[in-house]
Amino acid sequence: MELMNKWAIFVGIVGAVFVIAVSLFFKLGGKEKYVSGTKVSNTSLLKSTKLYKSLNIRFNILRGILAIGMIGSLLASLVLVARPYKNQDVYTGVKKRDIIICMDVSYSLYDLNAELTDYLKGVVKGLAGDRIGINIFNTSTVTYVPLTDDYDYVAQKLDDLYDYFVMQKELYTQIYDVYGYEYYLYPDNVQKWHDELREKLEYYDAGTLLNNNNRGSSLIGEGLGTALYSFPYIEDAERTRVIIMSTDNELNAFAGQIMNLDEASTYCKNKNVTLFAIFPAREVFYDPEHYDYDTCMNQLEKAANKTGGLLYVRTDDLPVSAIVQDIQRQEVMLVNMVMTRETQDMPQTPFIALFICLAFTCAAGLVLQK
Repeated sequence: MELMNKWAIFVGIVGAVFVIAVSLFFKLGGKEKYVSGTKVSNTSLLKSTKLYKSLNIRFNILRGILAIGMIGSLLASLVLVARPYKNQDVYTGVKKRDIIICMDVSYSLYDLNAELTDYLKGVVKGLAGDRIGINIFNTSTVTYVPLTDDYDYVAQKLDDLYDYFVMQKELYTQIYDVYGYEYYLYPDNVQKWHDELREKLEYYDAGTLLNNNNRGSSLIGEGLGTALYSFPYIEDAERTRVIIMSTDNELNAFAGQIMNLDEASTYCKNKNVTLFAIFPAREVFYDPEHYDYDTCMNQLEKAANKTGGLLYVRTDDLPVSAIVQDIQRQEVMLVNMVMTRETQDMPQTPFIALFICLAFTCAAGLVLQK
């Protein structure tokens, strides 16, 4: 603890000494000698009584308390005027993390993707300093939201994506699973319902299913590679870069990919981009007759681990909320570290001392008046 106005202590003590000196001068100069009143003789007998001695001791104790309280109050007041403080060094940094949400929007993943987008809406509203981008892919990739820190806009687009996944589920579970795939056999109202859904879904599918008949679907490596190169200034090392990918890794390529999953994860590793993958549970895995669950999962886990990331399997015991929270706890780069020195006043101790001294002074004074 230091004093900002040290001179106040010196001035206060000098002033107090001056006042005491003047008081003693007048007292020793005879200003308080006997002038009038009734003189009492033989006081030695009175002073020898127990009552007098008891009252005299009490008087001296109270007078001592009064004197100590006044001196303590004076000193505490001087310390307060001198303004005690301490310097505190505060280190601050700007959190810079770029996150690309990379979503395989194959119709086999509507439940997982709907849950992910629904939870992320709440996450982005609490962010500060991070930038968020969203890519959706199937045959081809669409940069649905470029990297931005406009969290309201991201939340709005996540709302739209959530509606898209709900419509995917509606089409398959309420039309195809109930009425089959023969459109001409549908009742008129179901045909109308189907047409309305397909028109809305086409807004997204037109971009993610480009050349689907020739190239296939769920081109995982290309989806990851496009997410990687969605980061601006990819060589800039001052940002932590993360890709959160949701996919079942069910590759259905009719021709060679521009970049496969292993190659894309190697590029991520070389560019210091960490991949966190979210994989569906075994019981909701699509088309297990043609795709081996463990093989698809192990390939994706290997790719994530190569970058320093992890694979999460979404289960009842591990919902998307827990997965995203765990990802958020991963180390974040802090840059632009700034040290500022703050002055913090510390009046608590002298204030408490002043209060206690005043309380004792007032108590002793009131008792002495009786």
